[in-house]
Amino acid sequence: MNRLRSNSAFLWLSVILLLASSTVFANPWERVNSPVNGDAAAVGSYANGCLAGGEALPLSGVGFQVIRTERQRYFGHPQLISFINDYSNKLQQYQPSNLLIADMSMPRGGNFTHGHSSHQIGLDVDIWLKLTEQPLTLKQRAQPEPFDIVNSKQFSLDSKQWQPQHTRMLQLAAKDHRVARIFVSPVIKQHLCDMKLVDDAWLNKVRPWWGHTYHMHVRLHCPKDDASCINQAAIPKGNGCNELSWWKQQYTLPKLKPKSKPNSKPAKKKEKTKPKRCEQILSS
Repeated sequence: MNRLRSNSAFLWLSVILLLASSTVFANPWERVNSPVNGDAAAVGSYANGCLAGGEALPLSGVGFQVIRTERQRYFGHPQLISFINDYSNKLQQYQPSNLLIADMSMPRGGNFTHGHSSHQIGLDVDIWLKLTEQPLTLKQRAQPEPFDIVNSKQFSLDSKQWQPQHTRMLQLAAKDHRVARIFVSPVIKQHLCDMKLVDDAWLNKVRPWWGHTYHMHVRLHCPKDDASCINQAAIPKGNGCNELSWWKQQYTLPKLKPKSKPNSKPAKKKEKTKPKRCEQILSS
């Protein structure tokens, strides 16, 4: 009997270890802990690709700190590294606060198991709207408290917490020629539109998207000399403020329950095929 129990316990332990290992090793891009050498290249599209010749952003620099470093998502194309350094230095001219740099890309790009579908080619960076006067402790870096000022259900923003420095953060980034788009909550975009800014042409790059209530997601254009990188379609002309009524409806109108057939199975998402070059980058 004892032998039977021992064998049963061993069997269950083996199953648990197998499940745990399959979760950890399911995504090969997350097992790689160093960039691949060679010329820099953003291969594929923002949501389906990889990164060659990536660089690690220093965990702290003039005007910025990297948070949640244990994720190893602080790598990027050299142009992204250059942008972050330039941007944080420029912001220092207006305010002595530190930016909090969150997810960029993994050492060789590729898809995350959770958190984003993009950030795959080293040209995306999440920058929190929360600013800090003093360097964070290691514990604070690992578990930073978000600066969430958006009430999505009421489609409203806490205007008392929104400071001129937040508008400046978005404006400086949007006016940089390297920046293609900046994703924020539709509520934040609505607030910027309601400000009736004299110079609002830069709002064109500020795009409403789900989530993004406490950070801005900055996306760079593909490097001009990189034929392996796929840009998104051009943004329609104008400041984009006329698009927000649709977004408001999505957040505030009651959701109708979808009519589903009995025993209907949800359709499986088709797996994306990465560019062939990514296989070489992953195995190098």
